[in-house]
Amino acid sequence: MYVEPDALKQLHNVASLPFIHKHVAVMPDVHFGRGATIGSVIPTKGAIVPAAVGVDLGCGMMACQTNLTASQLPDDLRHVRTAIEAMVPHGRTANGDPKNDQGAWNDIDRMPRGVIERLRGLDERYEDIRSRHPRIGHRGVVNHMGTLGTGNHFIELCLDENDSVWVMLHSGSRGPGNRIGSYFIDKAKEEMERYHIMPYLADKDLSYLVEYTELFDDYVEALMWAQDYAAANRKAMMEGTLAAMRASGLPDFHLVKFAVNCHHNYASIEHHYGENVWVTRKGAVRAREGDLGIIPGSMGAKSFIVRGKGNKDSFCSCSHGAGRKMSRTEARKTISLRDHAEATSGIECRVDEDVLDESPAAYKDIDDVMAAQSDLVEVVHTLRQIVNVKG
Repeated sequence: MYVEPDALKQLHNVASLPFIHKHVAVMPDVHFGRGATIGSVIPTKGAIVPAAVGVDLGCGMMACQTNLTASQLPDDLRHVRTAIEAMVPHGRTANGDPKNDQGAWNDIDRMPRGVIERLRGLDERYEDIRSRHPRIGHRGVVNHMGTLGTGNHFIELCLDENDSVWVMLHSGSRGPGNRIGSYFIDKAKEEMERYHIMPYLADKDLSYLVEYTELFDDYVEALMWAQDYAAANRKAMMEGTLAAMRASGLPDFHLVKFAVNCHHNYASIEHHYGENVWVTRKGAVRAREGDLGIIPGSMGAKSFIVRGKGNKDSFCSCSHGAGRKMSRTEARKTISLRDHAEATSGIECRVDEDVLDESPAAYKDIDDVMAAQSDLVEVVHTLRQIVNVKG
């Protein structure tokens, strides 16, 4: 497995931290990130590195299988895509400001019932955290719930090996989670300066918070809220997508047994090698024995529903996708619209300059990534996209 030099340096930097438990696990989609590589699993005792968890807190995937089959779908799926785009807010937001904000709900009265229900139980926890750390406050807590965002976030309709229709989506905690992540990354750096530790760090983004301190506890509380918000966001989007599909005129359908909702940017306390430790998965999915997970390819590649094998050396983890092989800037300079159109031929999706950085050529070969983790997961379903929605 090839690891780019900059990413390899980051892995060495993280592994050298004094509170790493046993080792750092590297996933086959590994690539350069902020402070720590994307596609790594970082077990720690007594501390957490907020930049390793990142700012897209709780980002992850959700997928549901329907009883629809390919033969029941119309030849032209454009109206299905536009129906989803009309139902689920997507694209850039104005930082939670309802004015001219296409990527958020502008009016709470327009929200589907499911979106409002997902907010219940989250409000009180958020206000409690914000009362202690007012700077984490974000106007988008309400109107970002049930919204997609931009970048590599997407909603897709897919077909499995039996031509069954699946709905799959990718998003996280949106603006509120980003605010929390950014705030505590800065707080960790302040702590390193306060205790004169910063000069000894290989990278300032490896600044950490120490367990059993008030700031650590507040970070964990905010992080858990953001992870719950992200999971609720995906459920709300799924409800909106299914409603859009029904409104688009597709035959009546229902969901069948397979439904997965998993994080791939998060931290949790787990038991590994005989001890309870904090496990940060930065672009990785938990894959304990029997765990179901989702590993998506790029816009024009296959995706996979997988079952974990509980590999101990990986801290029971697997990759979270194909992994980038080009930066977004490089992709925009290198990939042409014609290249993108050819790579996504047969998929109902956007073909314009704003999505070139998400074109298949910007990502590693998903088949190579899957072959490199046969000891981590087994494939349950192989999915191919037929509709793709991006912000």
